[in-house]
Amino acid sequence: MKIASMKEVVSAEEWQLRVDLAACYRLVALYGWSDLVFTHISARVPGPEHHFLINPYGLMFDEITASSLVKVDQECNKVIESPFPVNPAGFVIHSCIHDARPDVNCVLHTHSRAGVAVSTQKNGVLPISQQSTFVLASLGYHDYEGIAVRDDEKTRLKADLGTNKFLVLRNHGLLTAAGSVPDAFLSMYTFENTCRIQVDAQGGGELVHFKPEIMNGLAEARKIATLGQGSNIAWPALIRRLDRIDPGYQD
Repeated sequence: MKIASMKEVVSAEEWQLRVDLAACYRLVALYGWSDLVFTHISARVPGPEHHFLINPYGLMFDEITASSLVKVDQECNKVIESPFPVNPAGFVIHSCIHDARPDVNCVLHTHSRAGVAVSTQKNGVLPISQQSTFVLASLGYHDYEGIAVRDDEKTRLKADLGTNKFLVLRNHGLLTAAGSVPDAFLSMYTFENTCRIQVDAQGGGELVHFKPEIMNGLAEARKIATLGQGSNIAWPALIRRLDRIDPGYQD
């Protein structure tokens, strides 16, 4: 379906956010974390209006473009008319996190096979891999209450996430909350690999847990490892990869 470009309709800042978010959706599909048309990645639009961008409900993640993203308010009402539907029920988790955490500009939620598998395990994320050190440093858990459609669950979601960057939704999936789209994606990349490694390792014999003191100085170690650039050390390379495969996400 051809949709008119939003590039000349929105601000340059919003357009760049749209491009980044569309790229994030495509990358989630590319890495195999999508669940058909379900789950969402939301991004806060700069400005005082409390507007957000979210996926057009019904499109596969590898079909999403910068112009097809739907702008909604805090109640998931469309702010700019769009031919695509949105899923207010799917925005429950995202809206409450954006509301509680002004520092969070992007929320990424997945139902990946490895993520759901670990979410069902009593002990959750185990301290068994280098990847898990980053997750364990900022991790919360939220107990399953059924499909997240009730407003009363928001209070408990906010409390369980707290100030953390990673959240295991028990019996449900994974979530990352970050200050930018690249940060949310790179955090989910680490989260997903943590879970895949754990599930694989559990099938191969007794596990070795690393010593708790390994967590000391983690922030400084990560800064050194990324040359102080954080997610920006990898995001441009990911964009180049997308551009080689299909630059249509920028439309």
